Amino acid sequence: MEGTKQGDNEYIFRSLYPSVPIPEKLTLPEFVLQGVEEYTENVAFVEAVTGKAVTYGDVVRDTKRLAKALTSLGLRKGQVMVVVLPNVAEYGIIALGIMSAGGVFSGANPTALVSEIKKQVESSGAKGIITDATNYEKVKTLGLPVIVLGEEKIEGAVNWKDLLEAGDRSGDNDKEEILQTDLCALPFSSGTTGLQKGVMLTHRNLIANLCSTLFSVRSEMIGQIVTLGLIPFFHIYGIVGICCATMKNKGKVVAMSRYDLRIFLNALIAHQVSFAPIVPPIILNLVKNPIVDEFDLSKLKLQSVMTAAAPLAPELLTAFEAKFPNVQVQEAYGLTEHSCITLTHGDPAKGQGIAKRNSVGFILPNLEVKFIDPETGRSLPKNTSGELCVRSQCVMQGYFMNKEETEKTIDEQGWLHTGDIGYIDDDGDIFIVDRIKELIKYKGFQVAPAELEAILLTHPSVEDVAVVPLPDEEAGEIPAACVVINPKATEKEEDILNFVAANVAHYKKVRAVHFVDSIPKSLSGKIMRRLLRDKILSINKK
Repeated sequence: MEGTKQGDNEYIFRSLYPSVPIPEKLTLPEFVLQGVEEYTENVAFVEAVTGKAVTYGDVVRDTKRLAKALTSLGLRKGQVMVVVLPNVAEYGIIALGIMSAGGVFSGANPTALVSEIKKQVESSGAKGIITDATNYEKVKTLGLPVIVLGEEKIEGAVNWKDLLEAGDRSGDNDKEEILQTDLCALPFSSGTTGLQKGVMLTHRNLIANLCSTLFSVRSEMIGQIVTLGLIPFFHIYGIVGICCATMKNKGKVVAMSRYDLRIFLNALIAHQVSFAPIVPPIILNLVKNPIVDEFDLSKLKLQSVMTAAAPLAPELLTAFEAKFPNVQVQEAYGLTEHSCITLTHGDPAKGQGIAKRNSVGFILPNLEVKFIDPETGRSLPKNTSGELCVRSQCVMQGYFMNKEETEKTIDEQGWLHTGDIGYIDDDGDIFIVDRIKELIKYKGFQVAPAELEAILLTHPSVEDVAVVPLPDEEAGEIPAACVVINPKATEKEEDILNFVAANVAHYKKVRAVHFVDSIPKSLSGKIMRRLLRDKILSINKK
């Protein structure tokens, strides 16, 4: 880690490890499936509950068939397909197939409400939807062609098997050449401020991220890694950090469509999972839930868990290490706008240091990092907290159709401003201490206060509102609403909770309501959330 000063006192930090080459010319599917010929019999994805599996041979064959079918249906380069699916065995094929056709994969949360999926479909200008029979009801009214997975034939929808067979029959269309600079993914993120925005990622962005992230994978690990696929594949971490990274290493992804502690432990043992990316609430469950004692933990082949999405409480980490002494815990840090993982831990067997406990890791090869004073924009030396900024070939092209937000997030020098506050220590380990951005992380899911406030303000009795995060042992954080209610109103806390619940996905629900006289705001009109949060916490302590 050098903290070089450049120009007018810029402190720029780089990786301790040499930069890694990023291949030119390849598309993301070509890059991920490089060297697949030796592994065609190996299982690429298996569903933990049903046991349904697809091999690497299936992935190669069906990715081609899907790409040809989508092209013959009229999908053109740069057009978006929205995928509304839980974690299923075919997910990797679907994402790679869309990208191989020159299309743009945009994953949506299958638990989202119709109105939320509709927003994503409309704001991305999608040309089609891929879903399953369970979620077909949510998307059938959106006016787009729908492809449905599974055996069942649904009137008005294209059946998955029929589609792939049509792909076999269609000739090699004159496909437009796909460049690395073309978009291939449009995940939706709340970014550094509130409402959902499409994040434009190219083949080059995602390949660059995988090259940096996988720099320490040794050749003998190829074909050996078994990754737990529990983090949703519609999320950047799911599709890039789990699906693409594991396929690149020809490992196996054990797909879980929902979290249940018994199914989770069964999957770890039965499939001999070696690497499990999870979120802090699951670690809490593993430490405290008596169900864990029903299992023979000596059968675990788990070598490491990686937790991201929210900070891990130090006492929870200690308890986990005591119960699972052979499992290494890595806290990582990443963001959609940077194509996934940004900082991570090394591999001591390769002579790389493991970052310290409670650190989110060190700087990966090919990345530049700096910390700036949020007020002045001045870059700061090591051991000094500031906003973390990152610059690399993984930085998104911008927010889709949103120039203003893009300019707020990426500056003229190409630095991505993350909205998170942290510092780098003498050894090059980075610690995240706070965040400027206002997102609430409920069980690892992002909840935007601005979205909940907008909904609450439509309630006839609500005069003003602020939504703040409150710490919660199980969920990490919960959204709490501070509501200024009309003096004549008769609504109770429960009525407000139900009103929000009727309008959002389950994970976005407001979990507590506090009636207040007024909402404190700064001179520029920003809600002073921290003030409100501290006030509630002090009342709760009494």
